[in-house]
Amino acid sequence: MSSASPLLYLKLLLVAFFWGGTWIAGRLAVAEAPPLTVASWRFLLAALMLGALLLKREGIPRWRAAEWLGLGILGLTGVFLYNLCFLNALTAVEAGRGALVVAFIPALIALADWLLFRVPMSGRRALGVLLAMSGCLLVVTQGDPGRLFAKGGLGRGEWMLLGTALSWTAYTLASRRYSEHLSPLALAFGGCLCGWVMLTVAALAEGSLFALGHMSWVGTSSIVFLGVFGTAIAFTWYSEGINRIGSTRAAAFINLVPVFAVLLGALLLDERLGSRVLAGGACVIAGVLLTSQFKFSFRSTAKGG
Repeated sequence: MSSASPLLYLKLLLVAFFWGGTWIAGRLAVAEAPPLTVASWRFLLAALMLGALLLKREGIPRWRAAEWLGLGILGLTGVFLYNLCFLNALTAVEAGRGALVVAFIPALIALADWLLFRVPMSGRRALGVLLAMSGCLLVVTQGDPGRLFAKGGLGRGEWMLLGTALSWTAYTLASRRYSEHLSPLALAFGGCLCGWVMLTVAALAEGSLFALGHMSWVGTSSIVFLGVFGTAIAFTWYSEGINRIGSTRAAAFINLVPVFAVLLGALLLDERLGSRVLAGGACVIAGVLLTSQFKFSFRSTAKGG
């Protein structure tokens, strides 16, 4: 786990780019449909795509009860709870500001690794996490972190964002545990399938599952992006990263998500970027490099070749 091919790091970089795009796509989608509706259709697309790929590569899965339990935990944390918080937050918080939450995820994971699994916390890694978090704060607050603590600065949307950080931390740690028994593709498909069932049941209970009649091509394409790129592809590559280089290093790339979210927001939503935002982006990149401690090897380290 101390080294990996440059291709793996490129995949994790693209995962950060896709997840940065989900903040824009999610904001556009929930403007036209209820959050549970968006989430259910998103993961239906993802489950179909991942299921077809799993059948082609590994055949029909024959998972034991314990493995189904693990996949249910992944679906609960990384799909159901995360999207419940993520999409509801986007109904109240701007996409760029909402991406703030990802700054805390690597720190939470590193702290959990240190406290629960006794993973060493080097000074360099701790410095990288702090630097990346500081950069993310500059990016999403436009150089004024004090806005987070001002009166009225924390509302329902911010509390929902805290829920996304906690649920994704739990998903990452659970993924690492179950990656010892299932392939990254199986983890991604099983988690999406279980999470989709939970979301669909909730949407049916809410009566909003088929509330798609008045969606424009923008809202529809946003759901497609969320399902295909933001879920099917990104979940598979993220699981592969956890399996090969560990949860803390893989999660370090999450620091780049708000940078991509702000850049895409500038391009697609006409948001303005200032010099402090660009400086924050530079801090994030520097923090990722320090936290990950890159060691490239051109020989594949994936299990099973």
